[in-house]
Amino acid sequence: MLSDPLVQELLNEVVQDEENLSIVECLIDGTSTDEEIAEKTEIKLNIVRKVLYKLYDSGLASYKRSKDPETQWYTYSWKFDSNGVNTQIKEKSTDEINNLKEILEIEENNMFFVCPNGHSRFAFDQASEMGFICPECGNEIAFQENDSIINRIKEEIANYEKAYSIARTENAK
Repeated sequence: MLSDPLVQELLNEVVQDEENLSIVECLIDGTSTDEEIAEKTEIKLNIVRKVLYKLYDSGLASYKRSKDPETQWYTYSWKFDSNGVNTQIKEKSTDEINNLKEILEIEENNMFFVCPNGHSRFAFDQASEMGFICPECGNEIAFQENDSIINRIKEEIANYEKAYSIARTENAK
């Protein structure tokens, strides 16, 4: 699971330090208490707890609290939630695909004009309102063929759809 780039990206966003991925590895391997994880990874206990709570807040880990009858201390047993990972990857992928599709629709349904000095890019309506003159430098803006942009967006959509479908099938195993 940790070898999947989408999973790595998601976990890096949550734990914010690649060194802390060993905490996630311990959870996946079945190590459940924060003390055991700190001992196994040689990461300070307060950092382990901080990462565990970040995972919990992100829906990627859960815990059960139990009270030791002798010491009256609470022990937290942590568990990694792979379903949470799949859910978040699906949501992020879906959001990104939808965003790209909106951009694609704009690109396909508009003509664009650009400043020769690279200041601005305008849809036809905006360009005509400004008399096809760049508001920053006063140069005439020129038509921009956007086929390459459209193709790149379509490629990105296909890559996200492929990456998500691969991640979904691998994580289901």
